[in-house]
Amino acid sequence: MPESRQGRWALVHGEAIAPHSHAQGQLLYAASGVLATTTERGTWVSPADRISWTPPCFEHHHRAYAETEIGIVELPDELCGGLPGHPSVFAVSALLREVVLKLTDGRALRPGVGARLLQVAVDELLDLPENSLYLPEPADDRLLAATGRLHADPADPATLTELGRAVGASERTLSRLFRAELGMSFHQWRTLLRVQHALVHLAQGRSVTGTATLCGWANPTSFIEAFTAIVGQTPGRYQGGLRVGQR
Repeated sequence: MPESRQGRWALVHGEAIAPHSHAQGQLLYAASGVLATTTERGTWVSPADRISWTPPCFEHHHRAYAETEIGIVELPDELCGGLPGHPSVFAVSALLREVVLKLTDGRALRPGVGARLLQVAVDELLDLPENSLYLPEPADDRLLAATGRLHADPADPATLTELGRAVGASERTLSRLFRAELGMSFHQWRTLLRVQHALVHLAQGRSVTGTATLCGWANPTSFIEAFTAIVGQTPGRYQGGLRVGQR
């Protein structure tokens, strides 16, 4: 098995990596900050202490939010078969974190050690649930116009009826399109969009209350509940973990 190229990058806020693909699979571990991976299918967001996976030959591009440190691990094709055929994000076990850090610390490894560590990384991933903050993108022009408006301003309070009136579709039609094209309700999609933006604001150091307002929640309590349900921890705990990782 060929040894894989590994390494670490530091990205500044807003730094983008142009569309590209890899002959091998790629794991990106976000030790700090927030990393977004975008394809024609949508956007996957990897907050700090998550690992994003991109299959071989899958065109994508990245953008960093806040100061973002990533560890890069490339997987040879023969190790990719059991992993998802689409980009995704996983929670990180303690063992997987240490394996990635070992593979990316820049020190030379004894012959064969790198290949064995890659197998351990894959074994760990196969036992971990996907934890994707995945926001799908539509194809229908009316739905694209509606979601584009919300991308531009996640705090926009427009109802589905108001959005439909703006894009020339009935509430019922838009509701059906959200289910058919995006696999979720309008409320679920907008909540996920707002949580993605919240991750960025929190990584930039905004307060929980300020983030709730910027992202369109009526009060901090409803924001905390929605964020915790999707991310798995409260906004305060998530932000606290960022500060620890950046010390």
